[in-house]
Amino acid sequence: MSPPTLTDTHSNLSAATAPVALSYELFPPRSPKAAETLWTTIRELEATDPDYVSVTYGASGSNRDTAVDLINRLLLETTLRPLAHLTCVGNTPAELADIIAELLDHGVRGILALRGDLPQDGTLPPSGSLRYAQDLIELVRHVEQRRTALLCAGKIAVGVAAYPAKHPESPSVEHDVEVLLAKQRSGADFAITQVFFQAHEYSSLVSRARRAGVTIPIIPGVMPFTSLRRLKRLGELAGVDPSAHLMERLAAADTEAEQRRIGVAATVDLANAALDAGAPGIHLYTFNEHAHALDVLDKLALPRPARPTFRTQPVSRTPEPVRYEEFAI
Repeated sequence: MSPPTLTDTHSNLSAATAPVALSYELFPPRSPKAAETLWTTIRELEATDPDYVSVTYGASGSNRDTAVDLINRLLLETTLRPLAHLTCVGNTPAELADIIAELLDHGVRGILALRGDLPQDGTLPPSGSLRYAQDLIELVRHVEQRRTALLCAGKIAVGVAAYPAKHPESPSVEHDVEVLLAKQRSGADFAITQVFFQAHEYSSLVSRARRAGVTIPIIPGVMPFTSLRRLKRLGELAGVDPSAHLMERLAAADTEAEQRRIGVAATVDLANAALDAGAPGIHLYTFNEHAHALDVLDKLALPRPARPTFRTQPVSRTPEPVRYEEFAI
């Protein structure tokens, strides 16, 4: 066996000491009461110092104004960095370019580019609409290029979706990887997975993607498995059956506290399995609720980057008197 090279040693050391990214997903509130609950959640999540929080965008941009308002408040009133979801279904390229420009002008520096759900009523999209997420990525990069002078502190980070289990409209998991590779070629910087329920689904996705030439980070999206109803619904949407054993255990729980304990433990096991498979971060789907997400986070004990501490008292701006004898004039 050949001795390890310096490059091998450096790679192993980097993998062992690299901090793990942490992020959450939020969605715009649908009522004043929901807004109050959301802002309690935001303050609780802010205290964990995540790298970013993603803000969802309704089907066909149905809640665009509410989403933009939430993003603006996050930028102005918190230390959180928003990742703005954007879908291409339901908008023309010109409309999307205006939305992207508005987000950038407000200070957004991260966009999650998605195709979006097709209209359920069979309504045809506007003429000339973008068809795929990679088209939207290219549009983001085009708008970014026109604003290069305004973005001297760094380029826009563009994220995309990845699918551990087969996309409901896809012919195969291999096709899903080819789509992910196309998104990378169009300018995607990272991917966040849709919800998955089995540990091997994430590791298999990463293995297939790397063999195909995908090099961008693939971050596992994890939801707290504490709601039986939500598990069933997400399983239907994703076209994947949740673990039958977990569903049985949750259904048999005598109390809400017991159901919460079971669900959190299963979520932590899944997240740890993804981290063991090399995941560079964890993205928690919060459903605008902080308690269960923080339960998961507490038990994960993620290695996080050290952040600078700031003075809690204002710094005096009265200059110290200059003693000229200190200088050789």
